[in-house]
Amino acid sequence: MNRKKSKTREYIESIIVAALIALVVRSFVIQAYKIPSGSMEPTLLVGDHLLVNRMSYVVKMPFTDNVIATTGKPRRGDIIVFRYPEDPSKDYIKRVIATEGEKVEIKNRAIYINGKRIPDPWGHFRPDPGQRGFVPFVDKDNLSPVTVPKDSYFVMGDNRDNSLDSRYWGYVNKRHLVGKALIIYFSWDGNAMSALNYIRWSRIGWLIR
Repeated sequence: MNRKKSKTREYIESIIVAALIALVVRSFVIQAYKIPSGSMEPTLLVGDHLLVNRMSYVVKMPFTDNVIATTGKPRRGDIIVFRYPEDPSKDYIKRVIATEGEKVEIKNRAIYINGKRIPDPWGHFRPDPGQRGFVPFVDKDNLSPVTVPKDSYFVMGDNRDNSLDSRYWGYVNKRHLVGKALIIYFSWDGNAMSALNYIRWSRIGWLIR
């Protein structure tokens, strides 16, 4: 009887320890994320499954956006996951274009930082240069100069004609950072015509840049 109780107790304790380890890993170290939209195409595709390093920039209290430590700062070109500022219950993924204190301007799709045009190997566009953005009367291809506030970041999707980003709703504050996208561990094409083609084998293990 005591042996059965001991085994049962060991089993329960193992489950509790495993659950606590999983909670710590998800809260502080690694988080899985699935791409739900085409805003980062062609870099990231709908159905890509990513691992995100939650310790790249900040350490937070679990289940909150309270930052308890800063471990690094996003740099231009980083692909980051963050809480959508207008609805923190949603996670977004975009690319950092400008950091705190930098002045951003967009002229006919070209990006200027502090008055100088920067290389933009990430931006992809549709043929129609006159197409408007998500919000009526907002010209997605042009932006008057704005200065990124302290502890904040200006982000854009690589699919510039189909991305709801800083051009529309502003900046990502440090407290909303989740982490840096690292690697694609799985990719699923839900529109594939054949079941044999559903898995995008060539994308598995691809380091995100």
